[in-house]
Amino acid sequence: PPAYGEQQPYGQPPAYPQPSAYGQPAGSPYGQQPAYGQPYAAAPAYAQGAYGEGGYGGPRLAPWIQRVLALILDNLVFGVPYGIGALFAAVTSVPGYDQYGQPASVPTTAGSIAVLVGIAVGFALHLWNRWVRQGRTGQSLGKSALKIRLVGELTGQPIGAGKAFLRDICHVVDGILYLGYLWPLWDAKKQTFSDKIMGTLVIEA
Repeated sequence: PPAYGEQQPYGQPPAYPQPSAYGQPAGSPYGQQPAYGQPYAAAPAYAQGAYGEGGYGGPRLAPWIQRVLALILDNLVFGVPYGIGALFAAVTSVPGYDQYGQPASVPTTAGSIAVLVGIAVGFALHLWNRWVRQGRTGQSLGKSALKIRLVGELTGQPIGAGKAFLRDICHVVDGILYLGYLWPLWDAKKQTFSDKIMGTLVIEA
């Protein structure tokens, strides 16, 4: 045993581990973080629809002047047969007196018949053109010539003969001060009052 008073030498102090080199970063305990270099993909751009005036989306609406010219042509369908009959009556008239006893040209029986036939033929052509043809195809003769078409606002299809007839009746409302006929000039859907009542549009064919 060691002599009393002689201290036993202490052992070497424990060696502490060397710190890791700073060149190598310590691994993250949560795993590798995602790289932020790549930006998120942009949201796909929505295609912009072709809108007409006033934000209306759908087929291109017919210009007002084309509608006016088409109506003039449709009126000629009635007016030409009547005009032929009236011209025949005027040419074949004979001198006579009117109801007030004043000298006047008096139509002959043949001339009167020609006028009636002209009215009947003109009305029949108008019925076929404006109601049957336009109702089934969307185009009267006038609209076909101007390359425009009448369709239902919700369906985009021809409206049928019955609705075409009712739409023409509704033109009575348009005729009040002619305001309804002028309404398409500033209306977003270029509708007359009859179009709004019947739910119709006139578009380019």
